[in-house]
Order: sequence, then structure tokens, then C-alpha cells
Amino acid sequence: MRAALWLLALFAVAVAAALFAGNNQSTLTVFWPPHRIDLSLNLVLLVLVAVFVVVHLALRALAAMFEMPAQARRWRNQQKERAAHTALLDALGHLLAGRFIRARKAALGALSRERALDAAGERLAHAAQLRALAHLVAAESAQALQDRASRDEHLQQALDQTQGRLGVAAQEIREGIQLRAARWALDERDVQASLGWLEALPVGAQRRTVALRIRLKASRLARQTAVALETARLLAKHRAFSPVAAQSLLRGLINDLIHGAHDLAQLQRVWRDLDPTERLMTDIAVQAARRVLDLGGEGALACGWLLPVWEANHDRLATLNDVQRVRLVRTVEDAVAAADEATERDWLARIEAAQQRHPRDSSLQYLAGKACMNRQLWGKALQLLTQAAAGLPDAKLRSRAWRALAELAEQRGDAEGAARAWKAAASG
Repeated sequence: MRAALWLLALFAVAVAAALFAGNNQSTLTVFWPPHRIDLSLNLVLLVLVAVFVVVHLALRALAAMFEMPAQARRWRNQQKERAAHTALLDALGHLLAGRFIRARKAALGALSRERALDAAGERLAHAAQLRALAHLVAAESAQALQDRASRDEHLQQALDQTQGRLGVAAQEIREGIQLRAARWALDERDVQASLGWLEALPVGAQRRTVALRIRLKASRLARQTAVALETARLLAKHRAFSPVAAQSLLRGLINDLIHGAHDLAQLQRVWRDLDPTERLMTDIAVQAARRVLDLGGEGALACGWLLPVWEANHDRLATLNDVQRVRLVRTVEDAVAAADEATERDWLARIEAAQQRHPRDSSLQYLAGKACMNRQLWGKALQLLTQAAAGLPDAKLRSRAWRALAELAEQRGDAEGAARAWKAAASG
């Protein structure tokens, strides 16, 4: 469309010029005593146009000639700038390829070329970023080569290049340098230095996934389990791990906190700080209840912590793995035995209701039998424990069931039956 409009405009100019020049009888008279010169107006206009074009071209040629030294200088500086960028790209490529000596050499070459540009009076707008990145590559290479003195020198120079500079690019490069320094300190097991580098980051940068990963590893090395747990929760929220891996990590850290509790008050604080979803984890609730009993706490407290897990799992004990099922059954047994009469009565009702819904579940038969035994319901306890002892797959629970049967036989005065039960208990 634009070309068509230009063509129409050209035709219009040509027509106008033809109409003006074709019938133009005007002349221009120049008096130069004693001469008189008559010139056609068309010829004069053509000459003026030609003179203007020639003068314009001559001025442009002179300007280009005088500009040649400056253009040559710019070209040389441009070549030096390209060489510096090429050297930095080569350094990054060598670093990624694991050629650390070549990477450091290329990074130093980029720095020398940038200094040559600066000495020539051509300061790059991004000179500070280029120098910082080159020093960072050199420091990374020195870290891989175990040259700590060179690493620390280049690290400090990289930080100096971004110190006090405004702009998003300079700030991001500085944060990247600090994150790499935290990682290097963590690799050397210097936990305090690693955490110090992380604390130096802005608040927003501290919540990035890479920073949280470093903090998680550093806090675990420093045995700061509470900090590690909070960091792991943030990482799980950011989906830095798969759901299975996140749950396993959280479970391990919470177990460390539970086992690290030295008294009941500390254990209760740990339990209060847990999320509701974490309290519903079978392993967590069982470990916490077991720790309550180990610390001499009340059985009612342990039963209260186990209640949500029991209500969520008593109808599907078979879906738990063998270790989880055994731990849950044994912990419920011990907690109910240590609880007061009212709690024991409530749990007996719960266990009996679950056992009636699943009459062939040997784990529920065992629990119901032990609960009846604690309530001195000897006949029912004997029936349930006998059924459980024949079907329990776990050797430890089976041994416990036989021991309970041996005690019941001794109470009845059945020495022969007690001997058989004790023998079965010993054989597992």
C-alpha cells in the first residue's frame, strides 16, 4: 500500500513538472556589464538543483572523511568488547564442561579485555556486571580446583563490583554471588558461614527455592531441627520435592524433634507446633505417643494423640505396612494400659467396636484381648488372644499374645497350658 502511494505521488510530481516546464516561456536575464546573458528559467532551476546535489554530496564526503578516525576507533573498541564477551561465554562453556583451568583462564582474559577498553576511554554501560560475572566464574573454577585463596580473592572482587550499585541486574548478580558463596561454605561443612551468607540476602531472596535448599542442608548439619522443619515445609509448599519425598523428609525431621524432646513440656510444645496434617501421620503420632510413655507421661495424653490416627486407620489396618501396623498396635496397647479407668473404658469400647466390624483382623483381636485382660474379663480375653495368637503375622506381637495366654493359664492354675504358652512365646 505504501509503495502504491509513493508511485502515485511520483506520477503526480512528474505531471506537475511537465506541465510547469512544458509551457514555461520565462527567461532569466543576467546583466554583467558590458554583457547581457538570457537564460531559460527551466535551465536555471535544473542547474540550481544540480549544484545543490553536488554541494550536498561533497559535504557528506568531507564529513565521512573527517569521521573516519572516530569510526576506526569505535570499530577497534567494538572488536575489543566483542572479544571480552566472547571470552566470558567461553569461560561459562568451559565451566559447564568441567574444564576449570580453561574456564578460569578465559574469565581472566575477559577481565583483561575489559580493562583495555576502560584504559582506552570506552567504559561499557554493563562493565560492572561483566567484571562481576567473570570474577564469579573464576571463583567457581578455583572452588572446583580446591584453590581457596584464589576463590576468596575473586569472590571478594565480584562482591566489590556490585557493592552499592543500583539496578535489578546488579542486585540479582550480587544475590547469585552470595548464594554460590553459601553453597561453597556448605560443601566445606562450614555451617555458620553458609547460614551467614544466607542471612545477608534480602528477605525475598531468602525464600527462593535454591536458598531454601541450602538452608535446609545447613540447618540439618547444624542440628537445628526446628529450622530445618520450617524450611522443609516451605520447600514442600513450593513443590520443590515430590509429595512422597516431601512427606518422608517432614516425617524424618519431626521424628528427630520428638526424640530430641528431653521432657514432657518440650514434647508438648513440639506437638502443638505441628500442622494438623502432620499430626495425622501414623508414624508421627505413634512416635509422639511412645515418647510420652517413655518420659513418664500420662497414658490419657498418649491416647489423646493417638485417637485421630486410630479413627483414621482402625478400619484399614491392613493397608498399613507391617512396621506401621505393629507400632500402632503396640503403642495403643501400652497407652491404654497406662491410662486411667475412664480412658481405658472408652478405648475398650472403640477397640471392641472395630474388632466386631472386622472379626478376622488378628491385630484387632489382639488389642481387644489385651484390653479385656486389663479389665479382668478373663474369658473373653482368652478367646480373643487364642484367635490372635494363631493369626498374627508379626513375631513380636505373636510372642506378646502367647505371653498373655501364659499369664491367663497361670491364673487358672493350668501349669501345662502355661508351659506350652511360654514355650510358644519363646519361639516367637
